Amino acid sequence: MRWSFLLLLVLNLFYYVWHQQQAPLRTKDVESLSAHKDAKQDIRLLSESTHPTRREASTAEGAAEQVCLFLGGFEREEEAREVEQRLLSLDVQSRVQTVDAAAGMDYWVYLAPLASRQASLRQLRELQARKIDSYIITQGDLANGISLGIFPRSDSAESVMQRLHDAGYEPLMRELSRAHRSFWVRVAPESRRLADDALLGQLTQQFKDLQHQLMPCESVASSR
Repeated sequence: MRWSFLLLLVLNLFYYVWHQQQAPLRTKDVESLSAHKDAKQDIRLLSESTHPTRREASTAEGAAEQVCLFLGGFEREEEAREVEQRLLSLDVQSRVQTVDAAAGMDYWVYLAPLASRQASLRQLRELQARKIDSYIITQGDLANGISLGIFPRSDSAESVMQRLHDAGYEPLMRELSRAHRSFWVRVAPESRRLADDALLGQLTQQFKDLQHQLMPCESVASSR
């Protein structure tokens, strides 16, 4: 009986020691797993952050650099050249550029080309004999046709067409986009900081038609 009691006591002691050794290991495992989950959560939250990333900031900065300062728009190229030379003398890199903008519509009245140039010349002599201003078109898709004038107003063109109808002709009308050319000085992006308010004020006093605008660098297509 005594040996049974001793054996039971030894087994209890062994179980107690074994339990004390295993409990910390389980706690350590749980803490490690929790830390791993927290780390994964931190990574996910970082990707969802509302702060701009370095790539986005670089893209925004690149877009800002594409904005240029334009000085103009002059009716005469000579004025733009003077501004350009003034800026270059101050180490402000710049160049003159031209822009053609639509400025209304003209109306071209004409007679379609005939079968041959000789036939068109005979028709031209007939028109001139009737005191109708006209001339032969020498190039383009209407070559050998007869131009009867280009008019800034549609009612003027229609009046001429009516006169020709009454004389037995069949005139046609074509709309022509009227372009207005102006000259601008484009300041290079790297020199924009040099064209400060003081300099712009001096240029405005010297050149009364001077305007200054911030526009995308490629807004003005042609350069000279």
